[in-house]
Amino acid sequence: MNIQLIRNATLVVRYAGKKFLIDPFLAEKGAYPPFRNSLRQDQNNPLVGLPTSIDTMICNLDAVIVTHLHLDHWDDAAKKVLPKDVKIFVQNDADAAEVEKAGFRNIEVLQENTVFANIRLIKTKGEHGRGELLQRTGHVCGVILKHPDEKTLYIAGDTVWYEGVRETIELHKPGIIVVNGGDNQYLQGGSLVMGKEDIYHVTQAAPHAKIISVHMEAVNHWTLSREQLKSFTQEKGISSKVFVPNDGESYTF
Repeated sequence: MNIQLIRNATLVVRYAGKKFLIDPFLAEKGAYPPFRNSLRQDQNNPLVGLPTSIDTMICNLDAVIVTHLHLDHWDDAAKKVLPKDVKIFVQNDADAAEVEKAGFRNIEVLQENTVFANIRLIKTKGEHGRGELLQRTGHVCGVILKHPDEKTLYIAGDTVWYEGVRETIELHKPGIIVVNGGDNQYLQGGSLVMGKEDIYHVTQAAPHAKIISVHMEAVNHWTLSREQLKSFTQEKGISSKVFVPNDGESYTF
């Protein structure tokens, strides 16, 4: 497999001969206002530009996976540029209806045993924050990709560390795990996605897996930088198994 970070949670994943685009956030730098009640209110989103052309991303694209419909995972630019007949996987019927309203015609709700081109796609649970925050953030999901010729890949999505993530790791034993690790927060309420301690829990639950941390430094409410996470992994002795890519960087496993 090859996993390329585009920006934020947007990935291009080549897996078992198929090309997937994950959580497309494709607008030009500064196209949207900052997320309110959070840091950097003087900076528009996205904070950075795309590292590659949209044409390159969508060329020979087989499917899109949208873990949820927050702006930084599914934006107006994506709705505009993606082919209306491209296969799109979503987490539930409500998201499917919204994607259909945008003109897309080939939508499927992920299940626990969806099959696409002999690749198993398994919807996983996630919690986009803790406590009262969950009433604001709504439903999210992750996804497991399985194929006999590949290591199992777990894309955790917008979730903090909690028992559902542990259970997914114990059940599916992924060899590669992608976490959203920018510790994004509002001014109150705590983490919306994983921070450094959450990521450490992932490494302990999956001692033989490689972990890739994305969703960093791309939208205004991030609180954990790449350099801070790298320093933390060195302190904990886990830097050999936690990858912190720059935008555009890719890994082959």
